[in-house]
Amino acid sequence: MSGSELKTWEIKGWCPGALRPMQSGDGLVVRVRPHLGRLSPEQGIGIADAALAFGNGLLDLSGRANLQIRGVSDASHDALLEALSELNLLDADLAAEQRRNIIVTPFCVKGDDSQIVAKTLEAALATSTLMLPGKFGFAVDCGAERVLVSASADIRIERAASGGLIVRADGCATGRRVAIEDAASTALAIADWFVASGGVHDSRGRLVSHIASGALLPPALIGDEAPALEHNHPAPGVYPGGALIGLAFGQMHADTLRRLAHLGHGLRLTPWRMLLVEGLQSMPVDAQLVVRRDDPMLRVIACTGAPGCPQALGETRTLARALAPRIPLGAVLHVAGCAKGCAHPTAADFTLVATEAGFNCVRNGRTIDAPFVRDLAGHDLIASPSHFPGDG
Repeated sequence: MSGSELKTWEIKGWCPGALRPMQSGDGLVVRVRPHLGRLSPEQGIGIADAALAFGNGLLDLSGRANLQIRGVSDASHDALLEALSELNLLDADLAAEQRRNIIVTPFCVKGDDSQIVAKTLEAALATSTLMLPGKFGFAVDCGAERVLVSASADIRIERAASGGLIVRADGCATGRRVAIEDAASTALAIADWFVASGGVHDSRGRLVSHIASGALLPPALIGDEAPALEHNHPAPGVYPGGALIGLAFGQMHADTLRRLAHLGHGLRLTPWRMLLVEGLQSMPVDAQLVVRRDDPMLRVIACTGAPGCPQALGETRTLARALAPRIPLGAVLHVAGCAKGCAHPTAADFTLVATEAGFNCVRNGRTIDAPFVRDLAGHDLIASPSHFPGDG
């Protein structure tokens, strides 16, 4: 195989959980799915303690608004599960854990439509017998403006442009208007149709691909209501509900999580690799955090890379950090350890894909798109400004 050819990678087709962790280069990755996307201060501190006691102390925020504990061993996994159970962060069984794949807008407030719908949906999924693919998920985004448009989800419960709520299948421009008490059941009806109509193959499948292949939603689940306006990608700063704080590459040490848990009334997880610290009305001064809206680290996305990921063909984050100041304001650089593009499956302004001989460079595309330059060494990318127009 030549250096410019991409190594064949293993597609898992599922996301790690707590009960079903995934092996990585630094041990098991155990994903914690907080109820309604929120951790109490006690839960945040408890996870920090568990990450130090049973993992390597590193934590990742995932693109699905979950928290991953890294470096767990087979020997320490059971003790970690016991700690998570005491924190009320475990599901009854693996099937229930896999179904409870819900992203909730972090800007919801107590008792609003998003919280009511999310609680109802979570309860319904807990008792459902649906066998959904591991990556199949729901987004509850019922604010006046939608903030979860870029988050991975198959079924979206949103505010309609004309008011009220809609349930919308991902890939459809419009959704069905529903009363708040019917939103969760309508979402589950779409999920049930997806399974019954052949959307699952070898335990995999996504709704947008199923519809694109020609599958037609039943008339009772089709709607013509347009969703509300999309909010621009939220940036670090102080919001009515608290302070939104970024983490470089979505990773932090357990000590950082503990400090943040002490600062507010709770932590809201987001799909943007940021945490909302409830009630905090000032940005903390901490070199480990991304607190400025113009921080160059907001312009780069990088997966774990080598050696943390056994499938990666190159180190990613040192290169991404070095290139961040060169990326123009408003643009995004994605550095991928392999062509799977786990950290950012969609197109980016600049994409670097590790190969056995260096990095392939793609402009305005995804990791699997044709590169304009092949097999450049990382130090050559840092030295040459020609690949990244603008000085950021």
